[in-house]
Amino acid sequence: MLRSDAVTQGIQRSPNRAMLRAVGFGDADFGKPIIGIANGYSTITPCNVGLNDLAMRAEEATRMAGGMPQTFGTITVSDGISMGTEGMKYSLVSREVIADAIETACNGQSMDGVLAVGGCDKNMPGAMLAMARMNIPSIFVYGGTIKPGKLGGCDLTVVSAFEAVGQITSGKIDEEQLTAIEKNACPGAGSCGGMFTANTMSAAIETLGLSLPYSSTMAAEDAEKADSAARSAEVLVEAIKSDIRPRELLTREAFENAISVIMAVGGSTNSVLHLLAIARTAGIDLNIDDFESIRQRVPVICDLKPSGKYVTVDLHQAGGIPQVMKLLLDAGLLHGDCRTIEGKSLKERLADVPAMPPADQDVIRPLSNPLYAKGHLAIMKGNLAEQGAVAKISGVKNPVITGPARVFESEESCLAAILDNQIKAGDVVVVRNEGPVGGPGMREMLSPTSAIVGQGLLDKVALITDGRFSGGSYGLVIGHVSPEAAVGGTIGLIQEGDSITVDANQLLLQLNVDNSELDRRRSAWSTPTPKYRTGILGKYSRLVSCASEGAVTDQP
Repeated sequence: MLRSDAVTQGIQRSPNRAMLRAVGFGDADFGKPIIGIANGYSTITPCNVGLNDLAMRAEEATRMAGGMPQTFGTITVSDGISMGTEGMKYSLVSREVIADAIETACNGQSMDGVLAVGGCDKNMPGAMLAMARMNIPSIFVYGGTIKPGKLGGCDLTVVSAFEAVGQITSGKIDEEQLTAIEKNACPGAGSCGGMFTANTMSAAIETLGLSLPYSSTMAAEDAEKADSAARSAEVLVEAIKSDIRPRELLTREAFENAISVIMAVGGSTNSVLHLLAIARTAGIDLNIDDFESIRQRVPVICDLKPSGKYVTVDLHQAGGIPQVMKLLLDAGLLHGDCRTIEGKSLKERLADVPAMPPADQDVIRPLSNPLYAKGHLAIMKGNLAEQGAVAKISGVKNPVITGPARVFESEESCLAAILDNQIKAGDVVVVRNEGPVGGPGMREMLSPTSAIVGQGLLDKVALITDGRFSGGSYGLVIGHVSPEAAVGGTIGLIQEGDSITVDANQLLLQLNVDNSELDRRRSAWSTPTPKYRTGILGKYSRLVSCASEGAVTDQP
């Protein structure tokens, strides 16, 4: 029995069938599984501009495999375009909107399965949240990575343009060079090209078993990407017949595998937020401390941007995520019994992958020669983050600093100070009231972090925030500080010039002010007036949980 029988079977469903006939159903189609194609196509961003072609290939393949596709749209917000503006507050919010939209369409129409096609950062976790909520057979099709821009023999990504802003303000480049970088950074369709958030989450979904092998690192403009979309539709039709559901795949062990791969590839801090949210929705006991315990045993073995040399298409040519997983599996760092949407175990899926990557490349290193002996996403705690904070320490030689606080109440005021050369070596920059509630929406701080890097302060300045960081950020950056300022967290009590210790080696985020003074400041603190009372941001700020719980809005 199919779920869609609710709208296709019986004399009482004659009106329903009449409507379906108008969109292409014939007599022989009412017994076929109805598959939703959740299409994130838009011309808002290069990440999503190629998705319609993939959705159409998936539609065609669904019909050929014996299913009936029904395509509907989902929204997106371009992180790269909204970055540094008030519009960025809608980015994380869009994750919930996408999840709600997919759940609404699929459940409202009694669909038997869903194939989601997405590109920009929040498309992927949004789709995964919906899949975990509905628990109907599901598969994700990633729109693919952008190919690198080229300038003077160097590979460029959109982060190159953000860093160029810092370089021009510090006199390292001129306006002509800035314009050249701008014009060459993004050469076509696809999501941002390094191991930023989109490529990190596509890798995580492949590891979780809800997308096909190698699909997470394919280039958007290559023919194999469309072929993979078609094959995904065929696999989904078989999964419906076999009744393979997301929650059977989204086990505790599967999440541990995803975290291990994220550490190995040097992935985005946003993956912590998203995996916590997906796990919670799937009913899996996963918490922020699990990331730290896995970090201790899994090294970074891929030399990828933003802090490394290579882009995601280079990783694909070196063997992609299956090659990374094979190395981890053989080292006992993955659970090989986890199942995938194809009905195979992870060990079976990796059976034909070589034990070692090609010798003529250094994108993927052997575990015996890692970039970093431990993972790069450190979970830090202390009186500044009792519930935890996420530090990305790749590219930093000495992740320890004690210095004076430079306090900013918004990203804009922080960036203005950086571009005005007011931030000096040894400073600890604090950007607060940018959390899930206070922002609202946890804006990403790519503009400030890129400007700091561009000014040559990578190893000399720390930046902490209750907001987020883009997958393109690197350096001594600590985000997701919980509790956030807007709900009474200690980050809201910091005063200009206070001494702060950031010590990633000891996992310590400490405000060096005695408890009696903190108590005095806390008694004088009052809840700030919400920045938004109505509209989607007003609703979000009233509903959202803290970052250490995934910043979800559907709390029981």
